[in-house]
Amino acid sequence: MTNSTPAANQPARYVVQADLPTLRQYLLDLFCEVAYKQGDFVLTSGQRSTYYINGKQVTLHPLGGVGMGRILLSHLSAEVQAVAGLTLGADPMVTATSVVAAYEGRSLTPLIVRKEAKGHGTQAYIEGPTLPPGASVVVLEDVVTTGQSALKAVDRLRGAGYEVTQILALVDRLQGGAELYQQQGIAFQSIFSIQDLQTRWTELNG
Repeated sequence: MTNSTPAANQPARYVVQADLPTLRQYLLDLFCEVAYKQGDFVLTSGQRSTYYINGKQVTLHPLGGVGMGRILLSHLSAEVQAVAGLTLGADPMVTATSVVAAYEGRSLTPLIVRKEAKGHGTQAYIEGPTLPPGASVVVLEDVVTTGQSALKAVDRLRGAGYEVTQILALVDRLQGGAELYQQQGIAFQSIFSIQDLQTRWTELNG
Protein backbone atom coordinates (compact mmCIF):
# COMPACT_ATOMS: atom_id res chain seq x y z
CA MET A 1 0.00 0.00 0.00
CA THR A 2 1.18 3.50 -0.69
CA ASN A 3 0.43 4.92 2.74
CA SER A 4 1.47 3.87 6.26
CA THR A 5 -2.01 3.20 7.62
CA PRO A 6 -2.46 -0.51 8.48
CA ALA A 7 -4.83 -2.26 6.09
CA ALA A 8 -7.17 -3.23 8.93
CA ASN A 9 -7.67 0.45 9.80
CA GLN A 10 -8.37 1.92 6.38
CA PRO A 11 -11.58 3.98 6.06
CA ALA A 12 -14.52 2.40 4.26
CA ARG A 13 -14.31 4.81 1.32
CA TYR A 14 -10.76 3.59 0.61
CA VAL A 15 -11.94 0.03 -0.06
CA VAL A 16 -15.05 1.12 -1.95
CA GLN A 17 -13.26 3.60 -4.23
CA ALA A 18 -9.82 1.99 -4.76
CA ASP A 19 -8.93 0.66 -8.18
CA LEU A 20 -8.45 -3.10 -8.47
CA PRO A 21 -4.61 -3.21 -8.32
CA THR A 22 -4.67 -1.03 -5.19
CA LEU A 23 -7.46 -3.17 -3.75
CA ARG A 24 -5.49 -6.37 -4.37
CA GLN A 25 -2.55 -4.89 -2.47
CA TYR A 26 -4.92 -3.91 0.35
CA LEU A 27 -6.19 -7.49 0.62
CA LEU A 28 -2.67 -8.88 0.57
CA ASP A 29 -1.65 -6.57 3.42
CA LEU A 30 -4.81 -7.45 5.34
CA PHE A 31 -4.05 -11.16 5.03
CA CYS A 32 -0.55 -10.54 6.36
CA GLU A 33 -1.80 -8.41 9.26
CA VAL A 34 -4.73 -10.45 10.54
CA ALA A 35 -4.78 -13.92 8.92
CA TYR A 36 -1.24 -15.24 8.48
CA LYS A 37 0.50 -16.76 11.52
CA GLN A 38 3.74 -18.68 11.94
CA GLY A 39 4.14 -21.54 14.42
CA ASP A 40 3.26 -25.24 14.66
CA PHE A 41 -0.22 -26.05 13.34
CA VAL A 42 -2.33 -29.05 12.32
CA LEU A 43 -4.49 -28.32 9.27
CA THR A 44 -7.96 -29.58 8.39
CA SER A 45 -6.28 -32.04 6.03
CA GLY A 46 -4.33 -33.51 8.95
CA GLN A 47 -1.04 -32.17 7.66
CA ARG A 48 1.32 -30.31 9.99
CA SER A 49 2.46 -26.85 8.96
CA THR A 50 4.82 -24.13 10.15
CA TYR A 51 2.24 -21.50 9.22
CA TYR A 52 -1.52 -21.04 9.29
CA ILE A 53 -3.88 -18.84 7.30
CA ASN A 54 -7.22 -18.06 8.95
CA GLY A 55 -9.06 -16.78 5.91
CA LYS A 56 -12.15 -15.86 7.90
CA GLN A 57 -10.21 -13.05 9.56
CA VAL A 58 -10.27 -11.40 6.13
CA THR A 59 -13.56 -12.62 4.66
CA LEU A 60 -15.48 -11.61 7.82
CA HIS A 61 -13.61 -8.32 8.22
CA PRO A 62 -16.07 -5.49 7.42
CA LEU A 63 -13.82 -3.94 4.80
CA GLY A 64 -12.03 -7.13 3.85
CA GLY A 65 -15.37 -8.56 2.81
CA VAL A 66 -16.09 -5.64 0.52
CA GLY A 67 -12.62 -5.70 -0.97
CA MET A 68 -12.75 -9.45 -1.44
CA GLY A 69 -16.14 -9.26 -3.13
CA ARG A 70 -14.90 -6.66 -5.59
CA ILE A 71 -11.77 -8.63 -6.46
CA LEU A 72 -13.55 -11.96 -6.85
CA LEU A 73 -16.28 -10.40 -8.99
CA SER A 74 -13.66 -8.99 -11.34
CA HIS A 75 -12.54 -12.56 -12.10
CA LEU A 76 -16.00 -13.85 -13.03
CA SER A 77 -17.13 -13.85 -16.64
CA ALA A 78 -20.50 -12.42 -17.61
CA GLU A 79 -21.85 -15.94 -18.25
CA VAL A 80 -21.53 -16.98 -14.58
CA GLN A 81 -24.95 -17.11 -12.93
CA ALA A 82 -24.01 -18.07 -9.38
CA VAL A 83 -21.19 -18.40 -6.88
CA ALA A 84 -21.13 -21.23 -4.38
CA GLY A 85 -18.94 -22.87 -1.78
CA LEU A 86 -18.73 -25.33 1.07
CA THR A 87 -19.90 -24.04 4.43
CA LEU A 88 -18.46 -22.46 6.60
CA GLY A 89 -15.43 -20.96 4.92
CA ALA A 90 -17.15 -19.93 1.72
CA ASP A 91 -20.32 -18.48 3.31
CA PRO A 92 -19.07 -14.88 3.63
CA MET A 93 -17.37 -15.13 0.24
CA VAL A 94 -20.45 -16.03 -1.77
CA THR A 95 -22.54 -13.48 0.12
CA ALA A 96 -20.10 -10.59 -0.34
CA THR A 97 -19.54 -11.35 -4.02
CA SER A 98 -23.28 -11.50 -4.69
CA VAL A 99 -23.93 -8.21 -2.85
CA VAL A 100 -21.08 -6.40 -4.62
CA ALA A 101 -22.42 -7.71 -7.94
CA ALA A 102 -25.84 -6.23 -7.18
CA TYR A 103 -24.30 -2.80 -6.56
CA GLU A 104 -22.66 -3.09 -9.97
CA GLY A 105 -25.98 -3.92 -11.64
CA ARG A 106 -25.41 -7.64 -11.97
CA SER A 107 -27.51 -10.52 -10.62
CA LEU A 108 -25.30 -13.26 -9.15
CA THR A 109 -26.97 -15.92 -7.03
CA PRO A 110 -25.18 -17.04 -3.83
CA LEU A 111 -25.36 -20.76 -2.99
CA ILE A 112 -24.12 -22.45 0.17
CA VAL A 113 -23.24 -26.14 0.07
CA ARG A 114 -23.73 -28.12 3.26
CA LYS A 115 -21.18 -30.71 4.38
CA GLU A 116 -24.04 -33.04 5.30
CA ALA A 117 -27.62 -33.08 4.05
CA LYS A 118 -30.09 -30.98 6.01
CA GLY A 119 -31.61 -33.20 8.71
CA HIS A 120 -35.17 -31.96 8.31
CA GLY A 121 -37.51 -30.34 5.79
CA THR A 122 -36.21 -30.79 2.26
CA GLN A 123 -33.00 -32.49 3.46
CA ALA A 124 -31.13 -30.44 0.87
CA TYR A 125 -27.37 -30.19 0.43
CA ILE A 126 -27.57 -26.78 -1.25
CA GLU A 127 -29.07 -23.64 0.29
CA GLY A 128 -30.21 -20.78 -1.92
CA PRO A 129 -32.52 -20.10 -4.85
CA THR A 130 -33.02 -22.98 -7.29
CA LEU A 131 -31.48 -22.29 -10.68
CA PRO A 132 -32.30 -23.84 -14.06
CA PRO A 133 -30.46 -27.08 -14.95
CA GLY A 134 -27.11 -26.34 -16.55
CA ALA A 135 -26.70 -22.98 -14.80
CA SER A 136 -23.07 -21.81 -14.72
CA VAL A 137 -21.69 -21.80 -11.16
CA VAL A 138 -18.21 -20.88 -9.90
CA VAL A 139 -17.04 -22.40 -6.61
CA LEU A 140 -15.28 -20.06 -4.19
CA GLU A 141 -12.76 -21.11 -1.52
CA ASP A 142 -10.77 -19.05 0.96
CA VAL A 143 -7.61 -21.16 1.33
CA VAL A 144 -6.79 -24.18 -0.85
CA THR A 145 -4.47 -26.89 0.48
CA THR A 146 -5.24 -30.37 -0.89
CA GLY A 147 -8.33 -29.11 -2.71
CA GLN A 148 -10.78 -31.62 -1.27
CA SER A 149 -13.21 -29.10 0.28
CA ALA A 150 -13.95 -27.23 -2.92
CA LEU A 151 -14.15 -30.50 -4.84
CA LYS A 152 -16.87 -31.72 -2.48
CA ALA A 153 -18.85 -28.57 -3.30
CA VAL A 154 -18.32 -29.19 -7.02
CA ASP A 155 -19.67 -32.73 -6.71
CA ARG A 156 -22.81 -31.56 -4.85
CA LEU A 157 -23.50 -28.81 -7.36
CA ARG A 158 -23.05 -31.08 -10.35
CA GLY A 159 -25.33 -33.59 -8.68
CA ALA A 160 -27.98 -30.87 -8.57
CA GLY A 161 -27.66 -30.40 -12.33
CA TYR A 162 -25.45 -27.29 -12.40
CA GLU A 163 -22.40 -26.73 -14.58
CA VAL A 164 -19.22 -26.07 -12.59
CA THR A 165 -16.10 -25.41 -14.62
CA GLN A 166 -14.07 -23.11 -12.35
CA ILE A 167 -12.83 -22.85 -8.77
CA LEU A 168 -11.69 -19.43 -7.59
CA ALA A 169 -9.70 -19.13 -4.35
CA LEU A 170 -8.23 -16.33 -2.32
CA VAL A 171 -5.02 -18.17 -1.37
CA ASP A 172 -3.35 -21.27 -2.81
CA ARG A 173 -0.97 -23.00 -0.37
CA LEU A 174 0.59 -24.82 -3.37
CA GLN A 175 0.13 -28.23 -1.76
CA GLY A 176 -1.67 -30.17 -4.46
CA GLY A 177 -5.03 -28.46 -4.88
CA ALA A 178 -4.32 -27.03 -8.32
CA GLU A 179 -3.10 -30.41 -9.57
CA LEU A 180 -6.22 -32.15 -8.24
CA TYR A 181 -8.50 -29.70 -10.02
CA GLN A 182 -6.53 -30.11 -13.25
CA GLN A 183 -7.02 -33.89 -13.05
CA GLN A 184 -10.75 -33.26 -12.67
CA GLY A 185 -10.85 -30.93 -15.68
CA ILE A 186 -11.75 -27.89 -13.58
CA ALA A 187 -10.14 -24.51 -14.22
CA PHE A 188 -8.50 -23.06 -11.11
CA GLN A 189 -7.34 -19.58 -10.23
CA SER A 190 -6.18 -18.00 -6.99
CA ILE A 191 -5.83 -14.33 -6.12
CA PHE A 192 -2.70 -15.01 -4.05
CA SER A 193 -0.23 -17.82 -3.56
CA ILE A 194 1.41 -18.63 -0.24
CA GLN A 195 4.59 -17.19 -1.72
CA ASP A 196 2.85 -13.82 -2.16
CA LEU A 197 1.79 -13.82 1.50
CA GLN A 198 5.14 -14.90 2.89
CA THR A 199 7.09 -12.40 0.82
CA ARG A 200 4.83 -9.52 1.87
CA TRP A 201 4.69 -10.71 5.50
CA THR A 202 8.51 -10.59 5.62
CA GLU A 203 8.50 -7.07 4.15
CA LEU A 204 6.00 -5.86 6.75
CA ASN A 205 7.68 -7.58 9.70
CA GLY A 206 11.31 -7.11 8.85
